[in-house]
Amino acid sequence: MDFSFSDNTKPLRPSAIREIFKSLVDPSVISFAAGNPSPQSFPVGQFKTFVDEILDKDASAALQYGITEGYTPLRADVLERNKRIFGIGEEYDAAIITSGGQQGIDLTAKVLCSKGDAVICEDPTFIGALNAFRAHGLDTIGVPMRGGSIDPDELEAIVKKTKNAKLLYLIPTFQNPTGRTMPLEVRKECLRIAQKYDLIILEDNPYGELRFSGEDIPTIKSMDKEGRVVYCGSFSKILSSGMRVGYVICHGDIASKIAVCKQVNDVHTNLLCQMVCHKFMTEFDLDGHIKSIRELYKKKSKLMTGRLDEIGSDRIEYTKPDGGLFIWASLPGYKDHDGFVKLLAERKLCVVPGRTFNCDENEPSYGFRLNYSTPTDEQIIKGTEILKNTINEIRG
Repeated sequence: MDFSFSDNTKPLRPSAIREIFKSLVDPSVISFAAGNPSPQSFPVGQFKTFVDEILDKDASAALQYGITEGYTPLRADVLERNKRIFGIGEEYDAAIITSGGQQGIDLTAKVLCSKGDAVICEDPTFIGALNAFRAHGLDTIGVPMRGGSIDPDELEAIVKKTKNAKLLYLIPTFQNPTGRTMPLEVRKECLRIAQKYDLIILEDNPYGELRFSGEDIPTIKSMDKEGRVVYCGSFSKILSSGMRVGYVICHGDIASKIAVCKQVNDVHTNLLCQMVCHKFMTEFDLDGHIKSIRELYKKKSKLMTGRLDEIGSDRIEYTKPDGGLFIWASLPGYKDHDGFVKLLAERKLCVVPGRTFNCDENEPSYGFRLNYSTPTDEQIIKGTEILKNTINEIRG
């Protein structure tokens, strides 16, 4: 039987990252392709304790329907913590608990944009966001990342000529896929441009607490005094990605619309997991736990970048992140990066081709993404050796 699918699904393609995961059933394959937190970062023992406590004392609440906006104590603590750490939150702001940060992105686009509107993005950017935008029939317009960030003048020029622009999607801190961090002055300029052209900024910050070097830079949301910034955060990288608990902090009027749309999606986010997150925030040294994750990723990042240094800057260029999960790499002067990624896969090393993250999938990419949080130290050593040998072979 031939099926007729909706127009909204036509621009969607299987995620290259998810397709790569299918090859990982082979234990001999090393993956630098994931975007997962390290299994070493999961506080398993404390999870067990908190789940048992909740089911012993409050099972009826944990296993029953909840309100769409989220578990009320968790929402209050999310607002308090983000105010303390990131300076986020005005009187008009509200928090909505979502099923992971991905749902926050999807619902924001659904609420604020109509089919045919445009979303301006860093290029390259997070494939999950691009697919969410495409699923709503939105045009994704890229601003090339040059050096450490986008150029504000180039951004303004693109916004000026994009008549249907509604949303500016940014990952300012430890960007996915490049690992880069947007300088403060560029953040200020992005907010100024959004104000000038009446855009909403969707600031995605799932990695913001994972800084292991350098100084914190204020979030764009912390500089917003009129409710123009919708802020997405998540517990995925600091507690567990499998729990699927994220949140959106935004103007109450936007939050009300998001809640209505979320009712259609899933009624509410898993309540037991929300209650577990609340216990981690109130009965656990969460800051100390996050500090241990930073130390873990600092060590893993240093191991991978040290091995990449041995290849030589004339043969590979890459970003040196101050936090987060990713490194963006390219081969200077080499054009067939897609072919190079396929060659690595044949040699049992998986990385993500840069084209996956392009706003326009038909455009070439001269880069690829590496992840250091998921592989073991032994896999990092072995995988970078495969990378080195393959580069030396194609370079001669």
